[in-house]
Amino acid sequence: MSINIKRAGSITILSVLLIVVILLATGTGAMHMSPIQVLAILLEKTGIHLPVAYEENMPGVLWMIRLPRVVLSVLIGAGLGLAGASLQGLLRNPLADPGLIGISSGASMGAVVMIIVQHTLPVFQSAPALNFYALNLAAFAGAIITTLFIFRIARTGGQAVISTLLLAGIAVRALCESVTGLMTYLANNEQLRSITFWSLGSLGGANWKTVAGIAPFIIIPLIVLPRLAPALNLLALGEREAMHSGVGVPKLKALLVILATMAVAAGVAVAGIIGFIGLIVPHIVRQFTGPDYRILIPGSALSGAVLLTVADLLCRTIVAPAELPVGIITAVIGAPFFLWLIIKEKRTILA
Repeated sequence: MSINIKRAGSITILSVLLIVVILLATGTGAMHMSPIQVLAILLEKTGIHLPVAYEENMPGVLWMIRLPRVVLSVLIGAGLGLAGASLQGLLRNPLADPGLIGISSGASMGAVVMIIVQHTLPVFQSAPALNFYALNLAAFAGAIITTLFIFRIARTGGQAVISTLLLAGIAVRALCESVTGLMTYLANNEQLRSITFWSLGSLGGANWKTVAGIAPFIIIPLIVLPRLAPALNLLALGEREAMHSGVGVPKLKALLVILATMAVAAGVAVAGIIGFIGLIVPHIVRQFTGPDYRILIPGSALSGAVLLTVADLLCRTIVAPAELPVGIITAVIGAPFFLWLIIKEKRTILA
């Protein structure tokens, strides 16, 4: 089977699966809507009227409550899956994920610091719009600053040394976690609840403002990173081989880190820490499509969107009308799967 046929088949299957999941997730809740009702309401905006009956208040619930949350889960899941696959290719390490180079820990530190100090800064009281986005901006800034700092440490002779990047990531991540721990210790009860809920991840605050705010930071990596797939395939052979094949390795490394950080930081900024998506999704896709990044990167984006949308659907229905943090669901799904992968790999080596 040629790479083009295999890629088209994989992307088509995952795209159809994502559409089905979106229809199911959008229709599930206190006011149930069937997939055909959801489709009819969505198509009505385009002037297409399906002969399907639905209640008068269903469109309002769908457009103002359900759909923003589903779109946000699709964007964040796609960003996390995409970033995980790209970083695994960059670091040539299947265990790499966005947390390995400090993206998640930097975002967490920024958000926690903002939770503690926000009420003491007059600028946030006088600017309601800034106050609304304060936590998101702080998390995004924390992720960007931390990642750029780690990348700067790892640069030697104009190139980022991967081993130094990993070691710097471990050290800076520990530093960020210590600052986060200190802020947690200083927090009052209300702030502690906010920190705990944010650190476990949630899509409960989704609205169209939130979607519009993070969409550019995820859509840009979604467009650019698949174009870097051929270079990542060459990088998998080694940096020297990639350079001999015409790949600008230093530029490629910088671009991958910047784009992956954009995608992850935007998601973390609005939804908190959501673990395992960036780690296990590339593994799942790799089991079916192989290691070719021309399939792996778009496949990971689509699979990440599917997985997070399903996880969010579970977190708001399992204990309804209450809601579980989505980070708990992704950990429950991701941890056993990752352990299974480790055991499978161990058996393969022993055989």
